Amino acid sequence: MAALLAQVPLFNELSAEALQPIVAGTTEIKVARDEVIFQRGDPCVGFHVVMYGLVKLLFVSSSGAERVVRLIGPGDGFGEALMFMGKDYIVTAVALRDSLLLHVGRDALFEQLDRDPRIARRMLAGLSSRLYNLMADVEAYTLKSAPQRLVSWLLKESRGAVGEAFRIEIGKAVMASRLNLSPEHFSRLLRDMSDKGLLRVRGREYTIIDAQGLRNYNG
Repeated sequence: MAALLAQVPLFNELSAEALQPIVAGTTEIKVARDEVIFQRGDPCVGFHVVMYGLVKLLFVSSSGAERVVRLIGPGDGFGEALMFMGKDYIVTAVALRDSLLLHVGRDALFEQLDRDPRIARRMLAGLSSRLYNLMADVEAYTLKSAPQRLVSWLLKESRGAVGEAFRIEIGKAVMASRLNLSPEHFSRLLRDMSDKGLLRVRGREYTIIDAQGLRNYNG
């Protein structure tokens, strides 16, 4: 457990001695694909860190429709803000792949925060970064059109590689939900981009053919 925690950016500057109280309050959780980690309304008594795998945070409507609000990969954490506020979870977390998580208990963490302000600074930086990304999402959903949201996502995932295939390891339905699109609209946009020679799609493998044309695309 200490070796796993030492890999987490939040804790990797701590000595083995400083890690021990946190280790004592940490639980290793293995979850299978599609397994629910927690549901909206469950008590939040710590926060999770993904060691490997992928987790989605989502809202579920009364009709059962899902709205994915965040995807969490290795090294990233979730639940810190609610832990500090003493609130129950406001979203549901589901594993998109077989995953290994660490659950860091609130009491052990708070004890160490009192001893080492470096952890507090790192947690504040992480929460601030998340707030910044949330504001960017709000801007995208309110000011950008659906095609522009999809283009931004594709360009980000490609990391600027034009003509080189890249994989997006999540299903199209999850991608559509994350971008606030219906699956049908999402598929229609991808097909139109492909028909116009801007993008090639083969399963979960994507290749940007015309980056400038994609940037100018508006459906």
